[in-house]
Order: sequence, then structure tokens, then C-alpha cells
Amino acid sequence: MSEQGERTARAGIAVAYTEGFSPRPRLHFGLALPTGYESECELLDVDLAGRDGDREDGAVDPASLPARLTAALPVGFTVTAVAVLAGGEPSLQQDVTSCSWYVELRDVSPAGAEHAVRAALGAATLPLARSRKGQERVDDLRPGILALRVGATTQDGLATLEADLATQPRALRPSELLAACFPDVADTIDITHRVVRNHQWIERDGARREPLPVPATSHPRALGACA
Repeated sequence: MSEQGERTARAGIAVAYTEGFSPRPRLHFGLALPTGYESECELLDVDLAGRDGDREDGAVDPASLPARLTAALPVGFTVTAVAVLAGGEPSLQQDVTSCSWYVELRDVSPAGAEHAVRAALGAATLPLARSRKGQERVDDLRPGILALRVGATTQDGLATLEADLATQPRALRPSELLAACFPDVADTIDITHRVVRNHQWIERDGARREPLPVPATSHPRALGACA
């Protein structure tokens, strides 16, 4: 049994498995998180098997799952919300159109951050060389910046950024944003002290919302989004 399967088993949840020689739990993850970054909003779709839940009709009670799953996870991982999907929804990889990020900066003053943000938002284009499958090309990052602002300075005096970055047609990473906004320093040193992904967004009928339907089993995080 895989580690994921062992954890769901300890939580008393029957997860569906793939068929074949090496069955695996049917778990569908959202967008990958870059190495070294933190996250407050990881998403996971899970296919359940059977009718051995904790309700009278045999179904799993979604309200009970956050506490049960959190108890089976390593320290530092907390399940905050669970909702039942009706079926037929796109995969998380396809559905998420943007992410919100919080970035703490090293070696950049708050005034320097303000200047860079104004320049980025006022630019017609933000060209940056990117490599993909061994091929290098210059892309315009400006359409991928959906929102960008300087946040409150930390107690240690670090400048901060809050950004909404598009994930389609190709995801714009915070490191690429910083390389375009601070080319004089970002090309030579890592200017990030801390990077946190705090929202993933989908679109429905022209409106942006979080993938977990409301009401879920905890207060929606959308109230803290970057404007």
C-alpha cells in the first residue's frame, strides 16, 4: 500500500484504487508548488470507494473529514476544508487559472519595491527569456500579471509583494516575476526571503472563486485575496 493509502486508511476512509499490476490510490493533485516555497492552499481531489462511511446511508460525512485527515498527516499539514464534487468537473490542473502569492524580499528596499511595481504595471511588455524542453524563447510576462502591489513591511524591515499571477496558457512563477521586475539583482542572487502561495483560483460565469464550492466545511479563504 502506498503512503497516501496508508494515511487515508488510518483516517478510516476507503479510497478508490486504479486497476492493473501496480494499483495506486486515485488522488488528483492541483498545481505543483516550486521547491522551497510555502503554501496555505494545496488542493486534492480524492475518489472514494464503497459505502462504508460514517453516515447512516453509508456515505462519508464531509464535515468529519478535516479533523480525521489532519490527525493522520505529518506535523505542519492541516486539512482546512472538504466538499463533495458532483462529478464531471475539470481536473485541478485544467481548472485553476491563477494563483495569489505573498513574497518577502531581501536586498530590496520598500521604496525600490514600489518603483519596480509601478514600472511593471505601467509597462506595455515585460520580456523574459525562458527555457522549455531545451528550447529558449523570449516571452512577454505582462499579460500574466493580474494584480501586483507592495504589501506591509515586515517587523524585520523586509519589503513584501502581493501578486495574482496567471497559470494559463503557461504559469507565471514568482521567480520569473522578480527576474522581470528586478533584473539588476534577481539575475545574480536570490532576493526572496519567503514565498507563500495563499490562493488558487478558478473562473465560473466570468467570476473568480476558489475551487472548493461554498459552503465547504470551513470559512472560505477568498476573503483574504489580493485585490
